[in-house]
Amino acid sequence: MMLLGPVIPILRIFDVPKADEFYLGFLGFQVDWEHTYSSGGPTYRQISRSGAFLHLTEHFGDGTPGTATQITVTGIAEFWKELHQKEYRHARPGLERQPWGRTVDVSDPFGNQLRFLEPNPE
Repeated sequence: MMLLGPVIPILRIFDVPKADEFYLGFLGFQVDWEHTYSSGGPTYRQISRSGAFLHLTEHFGDGTPGTATQITVTGIAEFWKELHQKEYRHARPGLERQPWGRTVDVSDPFGNQLRFLEPNPE
């Protein structure tokens, strides 16, 4: 029997310090591992938070700026409150109710869209 694993989006970034400010500082992810072929070369890394994994890449041709990614969340109101308490100057996302659940949508500094979704209970 074939099994499929989790999908891990590959998001294009252009500046590691800006990515760190957004993904680590604002969203609360952590770096799991990082690879650079040479000193000063482009970075490829995995970040995670509570079972959600993202790959961030500076490599030309990896990923497309403007990618949309949906991340399932339990406790989205607490997550939204956490984001607002940080007072990140580049994003003040709302907590929206959609027919399929509650969402917090935020754009990273590189144009990628992240939708955090807490689906409606069945």
